[in-house]
Amino acid sequence: MKSKGKSNTKLKKQLKRKTNSTLVETINNAREHKGWKEVVDILTGPTRKYSVMNLFDIDKKTTAGDTVIVLGKVLSKGELTKKVRICALSFSEKTTEKLKKTKSEGVTILQEIKINSKAEGIKILR
Repeated sequence: MKSKGKSNTKLKKQLKRKTNSTLVETINNAREHKGWKEVVDILTGPTRKYSVMNLFDIDKKTTAGDTVIVLGKVLSKGELTKKVRICALSFSEKTTEKLKKTKSEGVTILQEIKINSKAEGIKILR
């Protein structure tokens, strides 16, 4: 059985400590939709819990057509061999160039929440 995650009171308290306006907006949008609860729990926590993933890690953990969430930054080490949709807090410049080569898509988590409010078909990578 999965735990219920953090209480709303704890989430609000942790959210007040966040100074990055984009991150705060992402968390607030995610809080409005039940499917994004796990993402909210991680993003409201300490930044040391965020992920930093290289393209070769993403390539190993995905199949063509996947939509994946990276709760942190995507770096450019390695190559993608398939077309995937990557949603992350940020991307390095070289990563964006490499994504274009494989016709993969790189969007922010906030953009994905606005498009896919029910979090259907997403896979969280850690």
